[in-house]
Amino acid sequence: MATAAQGRMNSVAPDRLEKALGGLSLVMLGFVAVAVVKGMAEWGNIPAVIWLHLATIVVALALTPVLLWKPRGTPGHRQIGYVWAGAMFLTALDSLLVTTKPGHFSPIHLLSVFTIIMVPVLVLAARRGNVARHRRTVRGLIIGALLIAGFFTFPFNRLLGHWLFG
Repeated sequence: MATAAQGRMNSVAPDRLEKALGGLSLVMLGFVAVAVVKGMAEWGNIPAVIWLHLATIVVALALTPVLLWKPRGTPGHRQIGYVWAGAMFLTALDSLLVTTKPGHFSPIHLLSVFTIIMVPVLVLAARRGNVARHRRTVRGLIIGALLIAGFFTFPFNRLLGHWLFG
């Protein structure tokens, strides 16, 4: 017998958490956009690896509310989901090249490894029709790899924080 919680996890309708995560993704996207515009004077000094990292994360942030708020299980959801998963995977791979010194990793790089592992889990769960696992994995990646990791790009004199608050 299915519980009410399992029924909610198998529903394709967005719940309050997913509505909030989509909104927070848009807020984060807004902060990134403002920071990038404010940092325009320094754009020429930014390595390509950083631009790739920003581009892929912007794609993931922009697509998050679309995936969470629009109908699911449709061909469009699948197509956009593959783009989102690819952006997340590429962001995580690229982040391994974003270091203060070559080979010098910070604790945030653990989220990169987590993302590299979990994106294929996310895709396989969806392809196998395991909606509950797919949904849990999506939520975990959004909370951890997008929002928490994204939050930590603003303080501690990191590039986006420097541009936004400097």
